[in-house]
Amino acid sequence: MATESDPLFDSRAASVMNDLGQLAELEGRLAELRTQLARLPESATPLARAGVQLEMARALQVLGRGAEAWPIGRLAFAAFADAQAWEEAADACDVLYQTEQPGSLAALGQGIWLGVTFPIDPEVSVHLLSHVVDDTPDDADGAAVAAAAAAFLADLRAPAGTERDRLVFFANQLLGRVARRHGKVDDQAQFEDWVRRLELDEPDKFLVRLRNVVDVLVQDDWWIDREAIQASLGDR
Repeated sequence: MATESDPLFDSRAASVMNDLGQLAELEGRLAELRTQLARLPESATPLARAGVQLEMARALQVLGRGAEAWPIGRLAFAAFADAQAWEEAADACDVLYQTEQPGSLAALGQGIWLGVTFPIDPEVSVHLLSHVVDDTPDDADGAAVAAAAAAFLADLRAPAGTERDRLVFFANQLLGRVARRHGKVDDQAQFEDWVRRLELDEPDKFLVRLRNVVDVLVQDDWWIDREAIQASLGDR
């Protein structure tokens, strides 16, 4: 049994103190954001207000106060969507998903749809897709499709540099993890066979299947007019 003189006790105590310090820092940040929001002038743009609201929702979510974060995040999402600020809207969906509220799966699906449809920061898109991998059963094809999409988007959209290397590596590791749990893959030859068998090397096919994953997540709870957005994009 640990005592106050034990290294194990000291380690646990330090961890608790560190956690408490982080919580206090987050609470302080939240208070600052509330003040910042209250002090915004009436002339402030909806996007300026939404930016503060999103950070408030993020802080509340990390603090485990999802029920409080949800309505604030939804307000932010609505403002971003109205302004067609799709990257920020997708980021809001990520926060809303992590609040673990009744509409969180719909938020995830819409965030993924935005992250694939628009050339936003690929890190946001990959992070959203990683939730599908983390939260679906080992034998779910949806996880394989999401991981393939993450690897595809990271390679396609990440700009050259260290951050690209990091994101591409993460996405490829994600795909490898799914291969091991879904296809019981142990070596490169098995991996390549698994990819071909599931057509994960053909974006035209796995992106269509990703739409089915999105539809299952969102059901009929779309917060945006997906058809109107697609029509506005034309052939782009």
